[in-house]
Amino acid sequence: MEARRTMDAAGALGLVGFSTLLAFNQVVVKITNAGISPVLGAGLRSVLGVIVVLGWVALRKRGALAGMGQTVRGGLLLGLLFGAEFVVLFLSLDLTTVSRASIVFYSMPVWLALAAHFVLPGERLSRTRALGLVLAMAGVGWALWDPESRGAGDWRGEALALVAAFLWAGIVLSLRLTDASKLTPEAQLLWQLGLSAVVVPIIAPLFGPVLRAPEPVHVAGLLFQGAVVVGIGFTGWLALVKRYRASDVASFSFLSPVLAVGFGWLFLGEPVGPHFIGAMALVAAGIVLINRR
Repeated sequence: MEARRTMDAAGALGLVGFSTLLAFNQVVVKITNAGISPVLGAGLRSVLGVIVVLGWVALRKRGALAGMGQTVRGGLLLGLLFGAEFVVLFLSLDLTTVSRASIVFYSMPVWLALAAHFVLPGERLSRTRALGLVLAMAGVGWALWDPESRGAGDWRGEALALVAAFLWAGIVLSLRLTDASKLTPEAQLLWQLGLSAVVVPIIAPLFGPVLRAPEPVHVAGLLFQGAVVVGIGFTGWLALVKRYRASDVASFSFLSPVLAVGFGWLFLGEPVGPHFIGAMALVAAGIVLINRR
């Protein structure tokens, strides 16, 4: 297995930018869901992402998709996990607030650290990292208990966000443990997007009406997700996963729930009380300890 680098300034800057993009995207998804059903939105976003990635490869990275035919097993697993993750996450954001969904969804490093302890060499939990895991889990529980935000949430949405976090951790592990690890970031992303682009729009009618009186703002939100978040953001993230250690990459995700809570309050007027802020700080501290070296 190829050795990954320790985090440097360029990688840290890229991950801060990606975390900010993901946090803002939660608000965009919430707004887009008002006009386009969550499942159809997830599928169409993948369709747009495929177009952007193929365009990028044709213009700048010819040969980047070489080897995809020899990684069918790992590629299909990535596609299945990716499609399921975003169907579940979009449904979650349709049911609960951005703030509460984000706190649960971005607990992913906790579950990744637990799994990596058993399956990834050199990523075993120390006492410090185990303490961080406990703190992060306690923070998630505290956030969900918060009386000020609880009335605006829905336990079904928060449960779905937890499932999405598990699936996200599964993607990171699959990128390290399957034959897809040999591919370029563009090829890895195309495997993920391709299956989602085909399957998810087909199953969308099973989840209710696919259109909810869409307006230009909803279409713009969908285009932003497909072109910027998926086509550009995820390609960059996969490049970082390929270059740096999995837990180092995941450690920066503590920024996303902090920023998502702020964006949810700023753009959507979501309630955020002092208990919730304290819980968010506990989650962030726990994730930092989980990935401390």
